[in-house]
Amino acid sequence: MKRLIVWRHGNTDWNAGSRVQGQTDVPLNALGREQALEAAELLVKRKPDAIVSSDLRRAAETAAALGALTGLAIREDDRLRERYFGAWQGLTMPEVSQRFPEEHARWTAGKDPGGDVESLDDLGKRVAEALLDAAAEGGTVVVATHGAAARQGVGHLLGWPTEQLRTLRALQNCHWIELTHDDKRGWQLATYNVGPFMERPVPPPV
Repeated sequence: MKRLIVWRHGNTDWNAGSRVQGQTDVPLNALGREQALEAAELLVKRKPDAIVSSDLRRAAETAAALGALTGLAIREDDRLRERYFGAWQGLTMPEVSQRFPEEHARWTAGKDPGGDVESLDDLGKRVAEALLDAAAEGGTVVVATHGAAARQGVGHLLGWPTEQLRTLRALQNCHWIELTHDDKRGWQLATYNVGPFMERPVPPPV
């Protein structure tokens, strides 16, 4: 049986400020580094065979915390980057609604905003391809990525429609999704939004 652990990065100042990060290369803040260490102490017990990460710093720094405990080298894959949000990146959602009212209205209705924002279908396809390649690297593989990327990539892998994915709560910082695979049942969701308990408010995934 194969096991794939899809891990969202730790907190950043842009998470804390509710700014749309997208593919902007924002590093972890002090809280994010603490979250990464606490999560890594749990994940090392799963005895991963490989670690793969988005090349954006917040994910790579999160993966490095686990790499330090396991001694495993980390392979970076730019297909694991967060959704590209174009001109939205760096803005808060109130700012997005003011500057791009039509796109924001489509967003709040659960549709692709259009403009230069990456579609959910394109996001799901590229992340799912990266997840499949990562899964080939061992029995248990940890993949450090981003909130929207994780949810959409996993959904694409499982064959779930977007409407079903919208029923899942946002993945918290440094929490993960666990998938298992065998020849009879294919990919299955084992756990969702698992991670260290920290008594702090969790910002929205942007």
